[in-house]
Amino acid sequence: MELKELLKNLAREFEKNNLNYMIIGGQALLIYGEPRLTNDIDITIDGGLEKYNLLIDISNNLKLKILPENPFEFVKKTMVLPMLDEKTGLRIDIIFSYSLYEKEAFKRVNKIKIDDVGVNYVSVEDLIIHKIISGRERDFEDVKNIILKNKNIDEEYILKWLKEFEKTLDTPLTNIFLKMKGEIGE
Repeated sequence: MELKELLKNLAREFEKNNLNYMIIGGQALLIYGEPRLTNDIDITIDGGLEKYNLLIDISNNLKLKILPENPFEFVKKTMVLPMLDEKTGLRIDIIFSYSLYEKEAFKRVNKIKIDDVGVNYVSVEDLIIHKIISGRERDFEDVKNIILKNKNIDEEYILKWLKEFEKTLDTPLTNIFLKMKGEIGE
């Protein structure tokens, strides 16, 4: 199963089970920024541990290998369920989420067609927020490329959430974003 087929099959399963989700990380970067080698698929789902059994069923339906030995305990500690598609060698990390911010981000997903299947991708603004929060240099470079390639970004939304995250992360996230924009002349 190649990447495209895997994404379509995941989307079909999530839709069939009424599971709100969005593709984030490197796969979303392929949509909005500069292509970069990525060997995984990061997916945020709307929900907590109550969605665990449903995800195990989806994993079984798609013949995905659950990676942790004690998956439920691992998910309780990390809120991530790592799986592997052995045919492609791609790792799939399912991230459980139910924060106010993520609830807002789910309302803003972009449904992008892969052949005949709509796949939910994080919005460009939320991808920028995720990458700034990560704090890695590589992610900052990704943000600059995203800004250059996407001219109609809702900056007000980005700044609103970065200010919110500043309260708990004690990092000048808004300044980081504005500095990046200045560096690329935006």
